[in-house]
Amino acid sequence: MIDRINDLLKRVEEFRPKAAAEVEEFRIRILGKKGELNALMEEFKSVAPERKREIGQRLNALKTAAQERINALKASLQEAAESNSAAVGDMTRPGSADEIGTRHPISLVRNQIVEIFSRLGYTVAEGPEIEDDWHVFSALNFPPEHPARDMQDTFFIEKGADILLRTHTSSIQVRAMERSKPPIRIVCPGRVFRNEAISYRAHCIFHQVEGLYIDEGVSFADLKQSLLYFAKEMFGEEASIRLRPSYFPFTEPSAEMDVSCNLCGGKGCNVCKGTGWLEIMGCGMVDPNVLEANGIDSKKYSGFAFGMGVERIAMLKYGVKDLRLYFENDVRFLRQFESVL
Repeated sequence: MIDRINDLLKRVEEFRPKAAAEVEEFRIRILGKKGELNALMEEFKSVAPERKREIGQRLNALKTAAQERINALKASLQEAAESNSAAVGDMTRPGSADEIGTRHPISLVRNQIVEIFSRLGYTVAEGPEIEDDWHVFSALNFPPEHPARDMQDTFFIEKGADILLRTHTSSIQVRAMERSKPPIRIVCPGRVFRNEAISYRAHCIFHQVEGLYIDEGVSFADLKQSLLYFAKEMFGEEASIRLRPSYFPFTEPSAEMDVSCNLCGGKGCNVCKGTGWLEIMGCGMVDPNVLEANGIDSKKYSGFAFGMGVERIAMLKYGVKDLRLYFENDVRFLRQFESVL
């Protein structure tokens, strides 16, 4: 009989119901008038007197354990049901549409730029925003007297030190050349900082996407064709570009790239300054001095680099005429992009 008591106690302890109905069914089977415990009580009447004390104590312990277990299970299932009901809420209330957010327009444009160049085989490279002089200037062929090193253009962390906020994401290109061997084909998106007056066309904080391609036999024609492909993918098949000679310490020859202004259809507006064109990036062939400074044989390899401001691209793409709107977090402005994927 003791074995039967122990077996029933084990089944009580191991019982794991999923619904309140199972608990009630279990209670009736164990504690009901015709339940297993009452059957053991009837059998207890015929137990030898010398064993009644021991078996009686075991039966009482079994009854107490069964009752406590059943009460605990009922309470647990009731609490779970109330919790689920509260989570679901009142099912009779009218529904309300939740407002759906969207990515910031700068993020949308940056991701689209990266996606376009990824079709040409470019991968994404990233680097720190707080940089040193070597990666921002020296490795890119900036002479010691170059005006970009002046405090008027650069935010230095400490006066007289060479730790600064990067002024362009070209520093990521330097790090890529240091740790990789050609062929190198990367785009470098990121935030940059320059000590400039804030206006509708400029800001002290802005975002860039720069690109670098180094391999054997890379030419200026490859650069032009890549940028033309980008312009048509970003602004539409009717977009056109023009390249104007320019100067950058890290490229030779260098050029500024303009794209036809789609805000005014080429007729002239305050954004394109009445020219019908908007400058969106600088570009050029990587200077051999830059290749050599980063351990790449300039006689064997050549390459091109380009860099564009994301805010300027977004101005053209979405018809935004004041880039300060990107930084003000005005909900009325941001809600205009809720339908943009």
